Amino acid sequence: MALIIASGWWVATVQLWPSADRPYIGGSQDNNLLNLIFGYNGFGRLTGNETGSVGAIGAAGSRWGLTGWNRLFLTEFGGQISWLIPAAIILLVAGLVLTLHARRTNLARASYLTWGGSLLVTGAVFSFAQGIIHPYYSIALAPAIGALVGAGAVELWRRRAGLAARLCLAGALAATVGWAYVLLDRSPDWNPGLKLAILAAGLCAGVLMVAGPLLPRRLATMVAALALVAAIAGPSAYTLQTVSTSHSGAIPSAGPTVLAAGFGPGGNGGGGGLGQRPGGGTFAPPQGAFAGGAPGGGNFLQANQVSPELAAMLEADASRYRWIVATIDANSAAGYELATGAAVMAIGGFNGSDPAPTLAQFENYVTRGEIHYFIAGGMRGSGGGSSSQIANWVSQNFTATTVGDVTVYDLTQPLS
Repeated sequence: MALIIASGWWVATVQLWPSADRPYIGGSQDNNLLNLIFGYNGFGRLTGNETGSVGAIGAAGSRWGLTGWNRLFLTEFGGQISWLIPAAIILLVAGLVLTLHARRTNLARASYLTWGGSLLVTGAVFSFAQGIIHPYYSIALAPAIGALVGAGAVELWRRRAGLAARLCLAGALAATVGWAYVLLDRSPDWNPGLKLAILAAGLCAGVLMVAGPLLPRRLATMVAALALVAAIAGPSAYTLQTVSTSHSGAIPSAGPTVLAAGFGPGGNGGGGGLGQRPGGGTFAPPQGAFAGGAPGGGNFLQANQVSPELAAMLEADASRYRWIVATIDANSAAGYELATGAAVMAIGGFNGSDPAPTLAQFENYVTRGEIHYFIAGGMRGSGGGSSSQIANWVSQNFTATTVGDVTVYDLTQPLS
């Protein structure tokens, strides 16, 4: 009931509002929010039945890598999120055991149940989803992982006088550094000594942790510090590599190149990386899943690079127009917006498949003089429909100019 009240009011409001008086529901195929919820951007992500998707329509699970309980630990997702998942699970179990006989209103147990449920349910969704999924989605697991590791480690450290608590802490640490070794070994040429240092430091700290009561207080504190450094050294190194490397594209990923990473069948990427990191890793698209862009116009997940000459042309008399240029799909539009700082129309919505605006609506905008230029490219072939109709209508009725390798149509200059 709380979910229905918290979220349902917005759905009801949008559905009841006349479609002619509100923006088009991007991603849907019929301007219907329910189509979006149960299709492309909703349950379709789970079933693979994603009408309006960037990939094939229908069951498309194989296009987005292997599904299964271990998906978050494979090459595509492992280095992005799984560093502390083994420890989180161990500490979740430990926390639930410690609070097993607590009062029903015990906040610690409620916390373990809340964060543990979030980790397991969200992790299961990502693990078995057959539709579009990208590794950066896994960031949604970070709050639950952090909460469980933090709460569980602190609680067991407070109880370290007991052997069971020390063994559990040491086990969580051993699982963490052992898994870090595996993840780092997937990039064997990147800081090859790091994985050995983490493994050695972590195992040493774990052994000393078990012997906790025999250690002087100062040494015990140093052991705790060593354990903490060993546990977070791997993801910290990934973080430093990521923030120190320039990125491009719409599919961000952390860390160095990972062998066999990508979105091809079986997790082996093909050519044409998305979200490329110069000197870093790439993720490859499903074969045939994306249409390419026009020359000089980038592609679906790579914003176009706009030359100074083209930018100057688009900016001329910009204040006279509602949109200085129209192009197909949001990523294509993004490059022109960033280069000029002016409004750009993204025909077809995010991936070019939305039937909005229609050809009739676009013709009306042009007749009223609200759009100056049109540039083809983007996901023109993904959805057919109005995007292709508009592109064909423009090419048949307006004057074209080539700027570098980009063809620009002046919508104020019809063909005679």
